[in-house]
Amino acid sequence: MAGMACYKPGQRSRLIYAIRQYRGRKDEPKGFGWRGFRDLIVRARIQLDGPVLACDKIRLHLTAGMREFIDANAEWLTVFQLPTLCPGPHPTEGVWSLVKRDIGNLAAVDLGQVTRAVKRRLKMLQYRPEVTDGRPVGTDLAL
Repeated sequence: MAGMACYKPGQRSRLIYAIRQYRGRKDEPKGFGWRGFRDLIVRARIQLDGPVLACDKIRLHLTAGMREFIDANAEWLTVFQLPTLCPGPHPTEGVWSLVKRDIGNLAAVDLGQVTRAVKRRLKMLQYRPEVTDGRPVGTDLAL
């Protein structure tokens, strides 16, 4: 899973996310690489119809491919690399906590059932802006 808490002045906060399910196929990535995060950022820009500011603790944003993408799109994309041991929660950390809590006791028969349960929970959280409202620690931004 990867997600972004998104904010636009005068509108409710939004959760934009993507889920990858590893099926064990040859040459299939097991998780999100920099291209997956790039695609999520582009999707956020399209849905928000405006500039994107990403605040993050993921070191994947420091990879060469992602750095090139960030540099090439500097007119609409700004990325803050938050410290690993950030003094406060990132807005999406609360989202992941709620998803894990709600599916923690799920007795799934396969990975597809887990994926569907996660998607269903994330879809419900998309319509609860109080979950994603907050102030990204370390940026001095008031939302």
